[in-house]
Amino acid sequence: MAENVDAKIVIIGCGIAGIAAAHRLVKSGFTNVRILEATGRSGGRIKTGRLGNTMIEIGAAFIHGPSEENPVFCLARDYNLLDPKSLTPENQAVDVGEDPPLVPNWFTSSGQKLNPDDMDPATELFHEIVDNTPESTSDTQSWSSVGDFVKSEFQRQTATKWKDKDKHTRQVLLGAMNSMLKEECFASATHSLDDLDLIGFSMYLSIKGVDCTFPSGAEGLISNLMSELPANLVSYSRPVRCIHWSYSESEENAVTVECEDGEKINADHVIVTVSLGYLKNHHSTLFSPPLPAQKLESIQKIGFGTSDKIHVEFESPWWDADCEIIYLVWDDEEDISDHVSDISKNWVRKISSFNVVKSSKSGSHVLCGWISGHEAEHMETLPEQEVRRSITELIHRFSGDLTITPTRIECTQWFHDRWTLGSYCHPAIGCTAENFKNMMEPLPMIEKQEPLQVMFAGEATHPSYYSTMHGALLSGRREADRLISHYS
Repeated sequence: MAENVDAKIVIIGCGIAGIAAAHRLVKSGFTNVRILEATGRSGGRIKTGRLGNTMIEIGAAFIHGPSEENPVFCLARDYNLLDPKSLTPENQAVDVGEDPPLVPNWFTSSGQKLNPDDMDPATELFHEIVDNTPESTSDTQSWSSVGDFVKSEFQRQTATKWKDKDKHTRQVLLGAMNSMLKEECFASATHSLDDLDLIGFSMYLSIKGVDCTFPSGAEGLISNLMSELPANLVSYSRPVRCIHWSYSESEENAVTVECEDGEKINADHVIVTVSLGYLKNHHSTLFSPPLPAQKLESIQKIGFGTSDKIHVEFESPWWDADCEIIYLVWDDEEDISDHVSDISKNWVRKISSFNVVKSSKSGSHVLCGWISGHEAEHMETLPEQEVRRSITELIHRFSGDLTITPTRIECTQWFHDRWTLGSYCHPAIGCTAENFKNMMEPLPMIEKQEPLQVMFAGEATHPSYYSTMHGALLSGRREADRLISHYS
């Protein structure tokens, strides 16, 4: 404990990283903590909404690895936010990596419903290849990216494994493989697996447990955490224009935070939790003096992309009663590929699957489609009726039923959100563990003596749990702990 420390701490951003840092500091006796939040709400990229009377997640939805090691799971359990099944020891013990075993329906672009078992050769091959991506430079031979590795392995293995299958079967299996690749793009918030570093790809670590969601919305986690903080700790609608810091050791109030409205706030320590997308776009004006070279290099080398969701409501389901996920298989694709050639014409082909949204309300029939990369960014620019037309056509084509009409459609817009400018990070080509290490280094970097003027938290500062809620939460706690030990 650091009893009653009155050091002035300003946290920029009231997402889960900022909230976790404040929570830890306040609980440890820091009396002078303040969060500045650009928008009118807390939660950042955790945001729950509604489509009709169905609860939908506009932002983060999954607890990846719901077991004891995951602090988000532990909080959600303690706040009573999970359903009983997620809490079972069996559920916590399953080591499925990131792929919960969902009950699928498969449809082709010719309007055929496929037998799921017939898709096993594609799904099994996909997981076998992705789970065996090389983890060290000595294994990487000449592959230039995750995409390059997956495609060459696919070609190599199917040459023998699928050689006796007829042309139509091979075509459908190729389409299924492409669907899996597009789904993987969404998981990494990347345009293409060609943009992911092969060694970097294995830096991400998964926690055991079958991924689960919050039945009443992930924002419940935020409101519970917020209710334990002093009421006036957050200043909303207070964007920051510039953080003035210095390269020398600190005297008191060494940092000045200049807000957009002109207010200048002096602080001993500032914890910056803005998104990597925001840092990429605004670092040159957000910091004075400019950031040191190695910090800048990390901001550039770590990738940051867009994953959007398209929620679609129907009057009645056109999928099986037990179905949890619908896979779309284009059976006219010639090559293995995870992105489309003519985006403005074919963007909708990037949607590879729809999850069935569980709801406590009877009569709720909502699907959540996934789209990432430039296709998602393009979709965000389209008028609502254009998206509705494309999605309706897509569903007509795959279901083979022209009478199905969506009642409501809602798309997320993370790329055009001016405070996030994308969804989450990934290890882009050339990105190393060193880049994540540099992301979390405080400024100024003075040997032996850390003044801790400017500190960094957020999902993109976690070396192995980047892109997740628990990674963001842990990064906020990490920076709080740095200050706690500094003062104890």
